[in-house]
Amino acid sequence: MKLLLRWLISAGAVFVLPHLFTGIEVKSFYIALVVAVVLGLLNAVVRPVLILLTLPITLLTLGLFIFVINALLFWFVSSFVAGFHVDGFWTAMWGSIVYSLITFIVNAVVFGEDEGQAPASR
Repeated sequence: MKLLLRWLISAGAVFVLPHLFTGIEVKSFYIALVVAVVLGLLNAVVRPVLILLTLPITLLTLGLFIFVINALLFWFVSSFVAGFHVDGFWTAMWGSIVYSLITFIVNAVVFGEDEGQAPASR
């Protein structure tokens, strides 16, 4: 049930982005659901590999290169999901940041701030 709710929250965040940025287009909520799944899969599988491969530059930039990785993945999703379009890299950069902030805040409100922490020992 939590996974389904998190998926809907992510899709909602994707669906809101065109209202905040002129360079992002989402045709329907169904497309937003597809984008949320594809983005989630890429973040789970491809992102860790990219972070590992770019570890030297990530360390050199004190972790800021991870924003570039997120933007590239966000932009990449728009290249093969029909009905989802991102104009360019900078739109993808700001879109991925706002997408992350929206999902983080809504997940914190819905699931609570201590979600994912181990229970206190007795």
